[in-house]
Amino acid sequence: MPVTVLLVDDEPLVRAGLRAVLEAQPDIEVVGEAGDGAAAIPLVRQLRPDVVAMDVRMPLMDGIEATRVVLRTVPEPPKILVVTTFENDEYVYEALRAGADGFLLKRARPAEIVHAVRLVAEGESLLFPAAVRQLAAEYGTSKARRVMERASLTEREEGVLRLMARGLSNAEIAARLMVGVETVKTHVSAVLAKLGARDRTQAVIAAYESGFVAPS
Repeated sequence: MPVTVLLVDDEPLVRAGLRAVLEAQPDIEVVGEAGDGAAAIPLVRQLRPDVVAMDVRMPLMDGIEATRVVLRTVPEPPKILVVTTFENDEYVYEALRAGADGFLLKRARPAEIVHAVRLVAEGESLLFPAAVRQLAAEYGTSKARRVMERASLTEREEGVLRLMARGLSNAEIAARLMVGVETVKTHVSAVLAKLGARDRTQAVIAAYESGFVAPS
């Protein structure tokens, strides 16, 4: 089955460009488009896409609020890929904190766009660029530090979280630690549960905000 994608951007030319790039792939299908976050929400419920490519800055409802609403109200919500012009945009960071799963620059090359959609759809690694890591570190909070302390991660879980923060997939972590992929999945699940994180992105944000991992 192809990866289904909903495009959400207030610029028709951007949507057209993304559609052309993605529909050239045999394993990706664009199932719909919306010009703002408010219009995207009913389409998510209707079309049930695997991935929503979500612009951050839009009229009526921006991508941050649209992300929150989708994740809060849609059963089995899609993966959300933030699409933006500026990599150090604080809106991007807020969207990731709201629950978005990855990040893509509008000026990305076609191969990078396709890779981003596939990566987010798989859900086993992150698109978390250096600029966003720096923002997370700068937004560090005492609450994040307390959460990390209370989590009491084991030494192996700490190692897995550090590799997750570097964007490695489960298979890449398994190869690095010389263990099976299923073992890595077990450790990842334990990390998410202990941190109270919805997904890998939220766990990595907690790691940077708490100072557990420093931006490189």
